[in-house]
Amino acid sequence: MRTRHTQNPQPLLRGIAACALMMAPAIAAPAHAQQTAQAQSEAIVLRPLSFFKVNDLSFGDIIPSNTAGTVTLEPDGSRTRTGGVTLAGNGGEPARFAGLGSFNRQVNISLGSNTIWLTGPGVRMRARTFEIGSTPTALLSTSPTRFRITSPLGNYNFPVGATLEVGANQAPGDYSGTFTITLNYL
Repeated sequence: MRTRHTQNPQPLLRGIAACALMMAPAIAAPAHAQQTAQAQSEAIVLRPLSFFKVNDLSFGDIIPSNTAGTVTLEPDGSRTRTGGVTLAGNGGEPARFAGLGSFNRQVNISLGSNTIWLTGPGVRMRARTFEIGSTPTALLSTSPTRFRITSPLGNYNFPVGATLEVGANQAPGDYSGTFTITLNYL
């Protein structure tokens, strides 16, 4: 009688195949996630004898009381207060302007008005006593103040601060106003 001996390799192969399929994700090449984002880019190209606003004047966050007071923002960015006003946070930033003239050229700088009004949800507030951050600092008014451009390239920049009058029990909210700076190149 003859016996037949056969091996059935299929269960063994199935086990190896299943093991290989389970390990495949672990040994496969890592997947790379790709994301994109967009950002803006800006440039200002100046023509000679021009200037522009770099940033606005901000008196920062303030807390009024039942007593009127003031907030003064110096051209160097420091803030002080009087009366019943409390300064909140580190806010406050002088206006900043920059421009292009020519070396040693004289410039007259003047203010459109010595006083502006900030309007908002409550009684309007007055901003006054505008000061330019020059060396030495100088008060700006409707009468021109004369400066000389000292940069060999003709570029310049200057900050402007002011004093804000805050009323007693001033209503909370955002207040805004505009002021005009005029430069005359001589």
